[in-house]
Amino acid sequence: MSATAGSSTATQVLFDAPGPKGRRRILLLSILSVVLIAALLAGALWQFHANGQLDPNKWVVYLRADYLAFLGHGLWGTLKVTALAAVIAFPFGLLLALARLSRFLLLRSVAVTWIEFFRGIPMLLVVYAFLLALPAFGVTFPRFWMLVIPMILVSSATTAEVFRAGIRAVDIGQHEAADAIGLSRRDSLVYVVLPQAVRLVLPSLILALVTLLKDSTLGYVVSYNELQFQGKTLVSITRYLVQTYLVVSVIYIVINLLLTRIALSLDARMKARAAAS
Repeated sequence: MSATAGSSTATQVLFDAPGPKGRRRILLLSILSVVLIAALLAGALWQFHANGQLDPNKWVVYLRADYLAFLGHGLWGTLKVTALAAVIAFPFGLLLALARLSRFLLLRSVAVTWIEFFRGIPMLLVVYAFLLALPAFGVTFPRFWMLVIPMILVSSATTAEVFRAGIRAVDIGQHEAADAIGLSRRDSLVYVVLPQAVRLVLPSLILALVTLLKDSTLGYVVSYNELQFQGKTLVSITRYLVQTYLVVSVIYIVINLLLTRIALSLDARMKARAAAS
């Protein structure tokens, strides 16, 4: 069966293609949704105008060099903690995935416990543990690490499941081919399975990076100078709460859209390669 046919069959299993009435209903609901969203946006803009929030004088201040530099410092802080957390959490997540797939019961049990614990606990609680609980026992960290370490702990658990899914998604024929040419289980994993698994999960890893970027907003808890904390400080200076947080939100949205676009592009490219092979 060709890849296209397999994809078509999978789509039919997931849902039935809508008929003429179904398509008309979907079109009508889509139009109504667009109209409703447009009405809500128009209402919000009217309220902003009525309360003077659209006054140009309240927006041009964000073109000042010192304010831009202030927000830029926060953006650099956000990118720094996100990048460092990803650099450590992703390889650690791969090790956890391999441990969970291990034949050794003890190693597998430790990995499962770690993954399920940190997947099930909100990162905010982990941050508070580093901020409030550990100092009570004499264990303290700089503000930077009070944010980065919780990000690593939580992200490593979720990323481990991404890698485990990628490893299991590699075709069984690849394992058999590696056995046929005499590769050991370790060599088969390192040279055959893992390279393919990493390629498969690359779009998911970029989306995990988006999650880390959002998690970095918890820096306000430990007073770390990331973008949202800088925005909060800027509000106390300008007294323009709506304008400041809208500017900060736009910055986050642009970065997230860029990362999501990269992930979708990589996913589409890999699907095209799979269909062509």
